[in-house]
Amino acid sequence: MLHAGIISLHTSPLTQPGAGDSGGMNVYIREFVSSLTQAGVSCDVFVRRWTDELDPIVEVEPGFRVIHVPAGPVDMRKEELPGIVDEFTEWMLNWLSDEPVDVLHANYWLSGAVGHQLKHVLNLPLVTTFHTLARVKAEMGDHEPAVRMEAEAKVVACSDVLVANAEEERRQLVELYGAEPHRVEVVAPGVDRAFFSPGARGGARAAIGYEGGPLVLFVGRIQPLKGVDIAVQALAQLADPTATLMIVGGASGQEGDTEVRRITEMIEALGLGQRVVFVDPQPHYALSTYYRAADVLVMPSRSESFGLVALEAAACGVPVVAAAVGGLRTLVQDGTTGYLIDERDPARYAEAIDRIIGDGEHRAALAAAAEVTASRYPWSGLAGRLRRIYLDLVEAASPVDCS
Repeated sequence: MLHAGIISLHTSPLTQPGAGDSGGMNVYIREFVSSLTQAGVSCDVFVRRWTDELDPIVEVEPGFRVIHVPAGPVDMRKEELPGIVDEFTEWMLNWLSDEPVDVLHANYWLSGAVGHQLKHVLNLPLVTTFHTLARVKAEMGDHEPAVRMEAEAKVVACSDVLVANAEEERRQLVELYGAEPHRVEVVAPGVDRAFFSPGARGGARAAIGYEGGPLVLFVGRIQPLKGVDIAVQALAQLADPTATLMIVGGASGQEGDTEVRRITEMIEALGLGQRVVFVDPQPHYALSTYYRAADVLVMPSRSESFGLVALEAAACGVPVVAAAVGGLRTLVQDGTTGYLIDERDPARYAEAIDRIIGDGEHRAALAAAAEVTASRYPWSGLAGRLRRIYLDLVEAASPVDCS
């Protein structure tokens, strides 16, 4: 059986999405590794130990293990993690000398930096999925350290295959990082239809205790990148004064607590205290109830490599109003499954949301089309593509040499 070493230094498939540094990437790794094992690829996922209570090895399911790497103090902030890349790499080298793998798959730039070193020592093929790119975030006005940009460039040059979540990310890798097009594969994530499918809105609202008017939903971490402020300002401009914005998620990153305070102050200044509801991060499977309860999902992110939340909402038959960035350009079909907004103007978001919540027939048509679109994204499709990529690299036995 093919054996893959999945590197996820900074985030674990075992943690709760929606708070801290946990988000869509946690879900992505858990789901794609689970699907890979079902496709006949055994996987060890290497994650930095973040608390002393963790077992060294956790078997999630047959063929899917999480290996906790003791690198650095358990309570390190994400911004400090570049300092333990070498320590993490050395520990993995010792582990892999006893339990070798056939291929490495790094997720995020920190893991890519680890995989880059391991590749040269062990002569293994390296597959990399970045999830976010520093140069893209910098274009959106976010400060990114030079060490990250330099590391990403090196990993791009040395990865045997770069997995892009959408065509937009493929373009970014080629144009911003000089990636060779033939080494970039677009492999979209998926959605678990066993959890995410349409259901009765009334029952879902009763389950979450919501009894108000139209419900606008935001799901994600509260940080500047995700644009919660745009959602709040859009709510203030909606034609229906009974509409409510429900924010499911928690503070994230260095700026998270500051952003929560800023958003709270904005809500009070706009007189929306009775129309905005904050909900703590939920177990992933429970999000389906919140999606089904909503009239529309809003995603005003500054950047998104893919946008799993948009896909999950669509699978539940919920139209999406999203920023026209990254993978959201692919997931949301403007005017057919929702609306794409190409500028950071709350009034544009409000206009699109009004179109949906003010016309039941239009909303139903968007919802039906959204569900059909989501059905084209099974996790088994991603697993099958990755398995083929891994096998081709192993059989070729000629990893890219960037030295």
